[in-house]
Amino acid sequence: MSGNARPLEVTVVLPCLNEAETVEVCVRKAVDCLRRLDVKGEVIVSDNGSTDGSQTLARAAGARVVPAPLRGYGAALMAGVEAARGRYVIMGDADDSYDLGNLEPFITELRKGHDVVMGNRFRGGIKRGAMPALHKYLGNPALSWLGRVLFGLRDVGDFHCGLRGFNRDRIRALGLCMPGMEFASELVIRAALARYSIAEVPTTLSPDGRSRSPHLRTWRDGWRHLRFLLVFAPQKTLMLPGLVLALLGLAGTAWLAPGRQSAGHISFDVSALVYTCLAVLVGVQLLLFGGFARLYGIQEGLTREDTHATWTRLFRLETCAAVALLLIGAGLTGTFIAIGAWSRTGFGELDAHRTLRLVVPSATAIALGIVVICSGFFASLLTLRSVDRRTRMPTPVEFKSLDGAPTTKPATVANRRP
Repeated sequence: MSGNARPLEVTVVLPCLNEAETVEVCVRKAVDCLRRLDVKGEVIVSDNGSTDGSQTLARAAGARVVPAPLRGYGAALMAGVEAARGRYVIMGDADDSYDLGNLEPFITELRKGHDVVMGNRFRGGIKRGAMPALHKYLGNPALSWLGRVLFGLRDVGDFHCGLRGFNRDRIRALGLCMPGMEFASELVIRAALARYSIAEVPTTLSPDGRSRSPHLRTWRDGWRHLRFLLVFAPQKTLMLPGLVLALLGLAGTAWLAPGRQSAGHISFDVSALVYTCLAVLVGVQLLLFGGFARLYGIQEGLTREDTHATWTRLFRLETCAAVALLLIGAGLTGTFIAIGAWSRTGFGELDAHRTLRLVVPSATAIALGIVVICSGFFASLLTLRSVDRRTRMPTPVEFKSLDGAPTTKPATVANRRP
């Protein structure tokens, strides 16, 4: 590249799997748009194994075709992003449903410094027949609302728009890894968790130009998106509900353990006590699972929390073992008291309700103790980090002598090149 040649600013990435009917027109629209805006850029078609000649058509229209051997929407996009030479990447679809001839709003917002620029089809306009009614009135609005609630994305009204732009280096730093349709959710969620700047611009959606059915599957891919949203927000989806349920169950157990209680004309006895103890057990398990999710997020670099965050001390094996011993001890004490009362009757008839008020909470405490100690072991497994073999010892060809020639003898500390 000559000294006064402009570097590439924008790369348009289009994932493709057998899109011979539409890929050529999509590439031409993107190429013409970049030329009209006087933007130095390129169009990449990330081919996911097309067998209908899509690659040839894409090249003829002016695209650079790169192979994406791992199947999946996300895998194709990641291959395209890795091959991109532009500072900014705008991802779209090769089915001629998105307006690739109007990329200026995305480029403008990216130039302002935003890390991610989302398209909003509801603001820009959804043409008749472009989106199934189930997606338009239920699926997309519901998942977008859930994304805003869980991740504080108040400015994102269309969580799953496939036309979006981003700073290539900033997105690559997130280490995105989802190969399927949930890649779209992963990108915006991981960007939100990393406190990236996210903006939104209107865009239009038209009926795609394919004669075959789309790759998107409503229920399968909708569930994948929902699952991803829930897993990446354990505080709100697991820990908070678990804490509320455990506290309510604990309060109910303390209220019912002394004897029958009444609220107005309704009486509560041992049967209700069984359910309050169950609420404690389920609530604590939700808390623990939420903690596991957060630990996993820390270990995999998915969140900004530090591995030494104060709350993580609660999941140390030593802490869990101490809590477990207290719970099991309390449960066994209650059990022995119940057995003692039983022995005083010659192991005969007992006041069933009175005994159960002691036995049920005691059994719950023992169960909680076992759950907590097992959770401590599991948390310890989550925090174990193996050493990458590639960092232990270089291979023979990695060693070099002082003159730079390869050698099979390891370099010493004194003569190893930095």
